[in-house]
Amino acid sequence: MKQFQIANGIHMLTMNVEDILFEGIWEIANGVTLNSYIVQGDKTAIIDGVIGWDGIPEALYENLKKIGVDTKNIDYLIVNHMEPDHSGWISNFRKIKDDFTVVCTEKAARMVSSFYGEDKIRIVKEGDILDLGNGKVLSFHPVSNVHWPDTMYTYERGTKTLFSCDMFGAFGKMEDHCFDDELTPEETDFFEFEGIRYYSNVMATFTPSLRKAIEKAKSLDINAIAPGHGPVYRKNPQKIIDDYYRFSLYADGAGKNEVTILWGSMYGMTAKAVEFVEGILQREGIKYNMLEMPQKSESEMIATVFKSAGIIIAAPTYEYKLFPPVAAALNELGRKKITGKLAFRFGSYGWSGGAEKELKEIIERNKMNWDFIESVEFEGAPREEDLVKIEAGVLELVEKMKEKVVE
Repeated sequence: MKQFQIANGIHMLTMNVEDILFEGIWEIANGVTLNSYIVQGDKTAIIDGVIGWDGIPEALYENLKKIGVDTKNIDYLIVNHMEPDHSGWISNFRKIKDDFTVVCTEKAARMVSSFYGEDKIRIVKEGDILDLGNGKVLSFHPVSNVHWPDTMYTYERGTKTLFSCDMFGAFGKMEDHCFDDELTPEETDFFEFEGIRYYSNVMATFTPSLRKAIEKAKSLDINAIAPGHGPVYRKNPQKIIDDYYRFSLYADGAGKNEVTILWGSMYGMTAKAVEFVEGILQREGIKYNMLEMPQKSESEMIATVFKSAGIIIAAPTYEYKLFPPVAAALNELGRKKITGKLAFRFGSYGWSGGAEKELKEIIERNKMNWDFIESVEFEGAPREEDLVKIEAGVLELVEKMKEKVVE
């Protein structure tokens, strides 16, 4: 765990976590940070207190001492969001100090009580104020369904710092650089992709609510954005606001100027057509990503499809239906409400087709509203006439995806 000063009287404690499944589901190949914030006026508040993933609080308490905070002088624990990666130390802290108050929304209060048995709770609503003294004044701004219904922003008026919880966060470990003005170009690119992975895996289902949260952030006079995961934006907080708005467009079908090939093959027949398509994309100078299912993780698959303006689905018929690993991937994309994508599908079949029927069922059942170029199916290995049709479909995709590109 590391300590950094964000502004006078405001510190961040941050730690890297690796080798976990985020929310018990999402692979995070590059780890994730857990950020806590301490605001010191005459009274002291901790915002989203975090401890080691194993639930041991000693590291947190030792680091509080290093920034001059005695745990016995902490008056408020502000829970912007009830998930245990933001609130998991409450019960342990209560064992050493019994007179602090949990500050949270009404919806969070129910879960603080049910998860931790807490009853010393102050419920706050939009615009409520907590004056810590010595110029430190906190206001509270609920942002429901980001990504739980209990979530809120906390805003410190004097320094104009927005503690945004999961909003404006990213996966990815932080090493020596924790502020936007310190990041190298490579680190900036790294956290953009990790932000896309985070948004698509954790937030995309709730995109309409996130857009409302973006507008609420814009209504505040912000000098710095301090999220629960990822870097603090103190030089250009507008950048992460703009990035999140762009990510919200990706959820509705926009994307970067690239194609993702979501594919699988049983005996190599569909794979032959995939290899042919790679050659076309290389010839046309189009960046593309390869997602062979089930080899790729769901986390990687969702993030890569999410950020792409064009999707090619290459999958054969299997037992009268779509190749199961690709069907499962599309269903997960549907659960995440990734809609409006431009797509083209081709694939092989043996004694009978059926993949195309299930593909349409998945898209319709999940209300994905994807825009499909006419599919190409072929019996066994693709023949010359099949490849001609596939090339035409790919070129049509490349041309039409220009309307979807948002960088």
